[in-house]
Amino acid sequence: MDASRNALSGQTVLGQPTPTYIMRGHTGAVWASAFFKDGRRVVTGSRDHTLRIWDVDKGTLIGGPFEGHGNCVRSIAISPDDKRIASGGDDQTIIIWDVKTKQKVFSPLVKHTGRVRSVCFSPNGKRLASGSNDFTVVIWDAETGAILSTLSGHSYDVYSVTFSPDGSKLASGSLDRTIKVWSTDNAQLLLQIAHQDGVRSVVWSPDGQQLVSASNDATVNFWNSSDGSRIDQPCIGHTDTIYSLAISTDGTFIATASADNTVRLWNTKSRRQLGQALKHTTVRVYCVAISHNGALLVSGDYSAKVRFWSVKTILEQHKAQERIRAVEEAHRLLSRSNTQLCSHDDNEPIGKIDSTLTSDQSSDSDDQHPFSDILATNTTVLNASIAWDPHTAEEVLTQAINTDGNNYDLYANRSVVRVRNSEWDKALEDAVKSITIRPPLLGYITKGIALCGNDRLWDAMEVFDMAFPFSDRDQITIDLLLLIKAVALFNASRHDEAMRRIRDLTIAYRHSDTYLCSVVNMYLLHVQLAMVAFEDGRYNEAADRLDDSVSSIPDLFSRKALFEPRLMIFTILFGWDLDSLWQTTHQRRCDAFLRAGRVIEAVESIQHMMGVIDDTAKESCLEWSNAFKKDCAVCCVSKGGEAAAAGDHDLAIELYSAGIKLDTSCATLYAQRSRAKLRKNLFTEAIQGAEMVIKLDPSSHVRYELNYAALHGAQRYDDAINAFKIMLSMLEAAPDAQIRKLRQQYVTLFEVDDNIQKTVYAHLENAPLRLLNTFTGCLCDRQAQINTFKESTEYKELLFSSVKHPHLQMAPIEEAVIKYFRWVMLSHRWEHKEPLLNDIQDKIVYDLGPVGTVVKLQTFCKVARDAGCHWAWSDTCCIDQSNNVELQRSVNSMFVWYRQSALTIVYLSDVPPSAKSGALANSVWITRGWTVQEFLAPTVVLFYQADWTLYLNDRSPNHKESGTIMQELEYSTGINAQALVAFRPGMSGAREKLQWASTRATTLQEDITYSLFGIFGIHLPVIYGESKQNALGRLLQEIVAQSGDISALDWAGKSSEFNSCLPADITSYKPPPCTLPYPSEDQMQMLVPPLRDSNVLGLASALYTLLDNLTAPRFANRRLHLPCIAFPVTELRRRRGQDPENCFTYDVKANGLDDLLVTTEDKLIQFSPARPTQQTFLLVRPWNRHDLGLPDFEDDARSAGDWSGSESLSYHPSDDPDGDLSDDMEFGFLRELELRLVARLGQPFGALLVVQQRGGEYKRIAPNRNIIAHVRDLAAVHDMMDVRTLEIL
Repeated sequence: MDASRNALSGQTVLGQPTPTYIMRGHTGAVWASAFFKDGRRVVTGSRDHTLRIWDVDKGTLIGGPFEGHGNCVRSIAISPDDKRIASGGDDQTIIIWDVKTKQKVFSPLVKHTGRVRSVCFSPNGKRLASGSNDFTVVIWDAETGAILSTLSGHSYDVYSVTFSPDGSKLASGSLDRTIKVWSTDNAQLLLQIAHQDGVRSVVWSPDGQQLVSASNDATVNFWNSSDGSRIDQPCIGHTDTIYSLAISTDGTFIATASADNTVRLWNTKSRRQLGQALKHTTVRVYCVAISHNGALLVSGDYSAKVRFWSVKTILEQHKAQERIRAVEEAHRLLSRSNTQLCSHDDNEPIGKIDSTLTSDQSSDSDDQHPFSDILATNTTVLNASIAWDPHTAEEVLTQAINTDGNNYDLYANRSVVRVRNSEWDKALEDAVKSITIRPPLLGYITKGIALCGNDRLWDAMEVFDMAFPFSDRDQITIDLLLLIKAVALFNASRHDEAMRRIRDLTIAYRHSDTYLCSVVNMYLLHVQLAMVAFEDGRYNEAADRLDDSVSSIPDLFSRKALFEPRLMIFTILFGWDLDSLWQTTHQRRCDAFLRAGRVIEAVESIQHMMGVIDDTAKESCLEWSNAFKKDCAVCCVSKGGEAAAAGDHDLAIELYSAGIKLDTSCATLYAQRSRAKLRKNLFTEAIQGAEMVIKLDPSSHVRYELNYAALHGAQRYDDAINAFKIMLSMLEAAPDAQIRKLRQQYVTLFEVDDNIQKTVYAHLENAPLRLLNTFTGCLCDRQAQINTFKESTEYKELLFSSVKHPHLQMAPIEEAVIKYFRWVMLSHRWEHKEPLLNDIQDKIVYDLGPVGTVVKLQTFCKVARDAGCHWAWSDTCCIDQSNNVELQRSVNSMFVWYRQSALTIVYLSDVPPSAKSGALANSVWITRGWTVQEFLAPTVVLFYQADWTLYLNDRSPNHKESGTIMQELEYSTGINAQALVAFRPGMSGAREKLQWASTRATTLQEDITYSLFGIFGIHLPVIYGESKQNALGRLLQEIVAQSGDISALDWAGKSSEFNSCLPADITSYKPPPCTLPYPSEDQMQMLVPPLRDSNVLGLASALYTLLDNLTAPRFANRRLHLPCIAFPVTELRRRRGQDPENCFTYDVKANGLDDLLVTTEDKLIQFSPARPTQQTFLLVRPWNRHDLGLPDFEDDARSAGDWSGSESLSYHPSDDPDGDLSDDMEFGFLRELELRLVARLGQPFGALLVVQQRGGEYKRIAPNRNIIAHVRDLAAVHDMMDVRTLEIL
């Protein structure tokens, strides 16, 4: 017994192991964990998308959270040098982190298409392996993130990857029930091991000779890594899936984490479990790791807790328990060698129990059964024990003792009563007195129980051992003594030790009658442990234990347990009430389920209980059952509301249904269940629930509310409208003011409809006048579109959803209207016999004969429909060409229609299927005039080939986001990519936009101009039949008139009849703009100083004032009023040898300018100072206010932001509003501006040659190429003083 004494000397030996630390920091389940090599830090990964580092010694958080994953972090690995962490997650990425900086080493590694379940560094840290739900394993370069190889072969999710100790092999475990071993050099499969179930985790033994795997079948298996053969037996003990497996660095033990809520240690040689299971309350354990020195375990679970365990403590407990088992096994073997096991027959007569208090109950008789000494209690004590009336029993016994003070039985019996009353000292005193008089078996038993009550366990064990000689080696008595001993330990809170003793006794007598052990085991293991858990507030544990016991109790207690002699002993000694145990267990089981929040199970429990008990029992627990049902119903409503709020409507319905089973009169339960069913679209059932509400509460408006909602959901809109109106009337007429206030939660149908219609009309202002309905194939005008909408499900849904708010919510209405009226535009090259308006009006497009271009129209509508749009527009059939008003509006609005479209489809009829890049550039579509705005205006464009497949098979949602297609379009059109992708209409950059259209062609010559209206944001009359010169002239006149931009004068060719400053044809804009750069700041620093002469300064100031006062260019009635600096031409001579039929070249001299050549098709009068002419010729520099050096204030805010200070001074008088700077300094800055103007005017410029007409106006001489003029002398400012505004015809 010395060994037993030592083994039982401390609580830590026998009690449930407890963690060293329990850390809380994560907000979601902890899926992964790993120790650093220093053993002082642990990193964990969680469902909360983060990683965290913990201090092992202090149990505190020291690093993180590492944030970067977009979903759960499933796996973690630490590099061999402890400097980096790799993590894989449900976002299908792998991130490598720098431990010191807590930053990503580089961008997330992307390759997998499923959750990344496992990551692992190679032993040298240069490679990283990952396994995924996409069935593949990927090996990465850990330094660069490059993919080294992809291993394919698994047929299901890969849950684990691990490098061999030498790094030459990689093992992967999968749910396809295999382990595969790969060569890391050539990615070849070396070995495949078949597993009985899905493999969750795999590790190598430190020597690389074995593989250890954990599986869904709750076992751990060991394999020869060379040939894949199984080694010995598996580790068996878990009762559910093993999620994680770790092995110590010396290979002596492994740790496993399981869905059975435990972590277990195993000896790798014996395969036996080491110590008790490490419990994680009632949650699954997902990960486990062992420190490198083998001293600590870390485990993470579903409750977001991280637990640290001492391996040393666990192993010490295991050794102590082994010693105890060895000692007690010896005792059992000794007992079995001397005693024949016997069992009890139910019909065996019970030994006679004396009813007199003073009779001598001798145990000397040879035929006296040994355990009858335990039953040697008088009737009073026995009845008091069963009914538990300790006061009466103790009073009677005390009177008897006062009469006969030497009766050991009386002391023993009073000791029993005092034990039952937990009066340990007094019970011990009586037991000792009884033994002193004459050692009876009952005296030793009560002494042992009393010592246990005083927590003197070793003294108690010795006393129980001293009782065994009084058993006369009777097996029944020995069994009873062992069980009494176990129950005493249990009552002393040594639950684990007590249960172990009972289990061992059951195993030892497994071939005999185990009924007694089974009863005690049931009572203690399930019932009493459950009661303890319940009292401690551990309701889940209590519920589970009691749930397990309910099915067993009827079998064990089918006979009257109170009259079974052996069980009567436990009633006498410990007060067990076995007769009412079944009912008590049921009631406490119900209570435990309810308090644990498992209300559905609570309902099922009470229904089962009330279904099997008899009427007498029902009556006895009627008050409890009524109160319990009421509490359950309240809890069902509460829990159901929580589930509904969380979006778990199935659970909500189940909870409300459970409550209805208990209380069919609760209208609230029916109403709430109907609402939950509405959210599950169970409309018929919801309506039925509403009918039940009205039966239970006829005055309730809730029924109509539910009815309206259910009818609405079932799309029975007319019925829903009636129900809604009834509900509103009931709310308005309700006597309760609070109910009447509920009416304020709703808007009237009329108000909603009125606002929807206003929103529709406002939205359609920017929509095409006619559209094709892609679902019906009908052409609809504006009113038909609105009518279609009002008949649609979308409109009715919008109507009903909008009435549910106290104030009308316009944003959802606008969003719904925009979504419904989205349209798709077609951009294409007109072909032969396109279907026109008259061809499809009042017809269904889809019913037309699929021939020629009708097929194009039909397919276009289908593609638009498949894109989720109700409406489509094609210029062939959606414009009434005969209606001039509609035609005018359509041409001027077309850019906006394309701009506002949900999608523009470009159909390339001449691009064959599977065309290569470059085909777009060769399409006729690229040459047409109207197509410029058709691809500039939209925000979303898709290009389709002749067979209606996407160009280049590019399946992106917007080809404007395709670099390849935009690059090809830029190359073929000359329009820069930025304008192609994000074009903004307006008049800025007019010359560049004119160049875009200069290579385009249209069937009607005037259309080339009309196609530019939207690009410039101009609205002009459309006059079909006018000349192209007139159309282009009107456009250019409007551009100059509105914007003052004269870049449209930059052309060479033939003059327009509209105005001589304009070209006759848009092709004159083909050459790039003549853009002469301003001098740089460095050049300015060289040009300005020589001008600081007093004569120059005065002229510069005067010139600056003249130019600053000029008005902007004006263009009206075909007359251009052009502000400019004029240089009079003094000589004009034609060169000899030129072909007079084609063009003429003239030598031109002008005041202040270098001589230059002008080539033109016009024949000019020659003159010189010696031969003057009356007609005035001028070379003019069109005035540009940018030359003043002031900021360019444009409508576009970006223009001001882009203005560069490198061409301006660092100070302006406006910068000094308070006048803090001196007048001299301000004057100096002004002079600097004026001199800079002179320097800019002295640079080469594009000149216009004009000739005066009889009325004093001028006409431009159209040059064949740009005229570039050079100022002869920068300091000769007087040559630049001829500032005027010319009227040019």
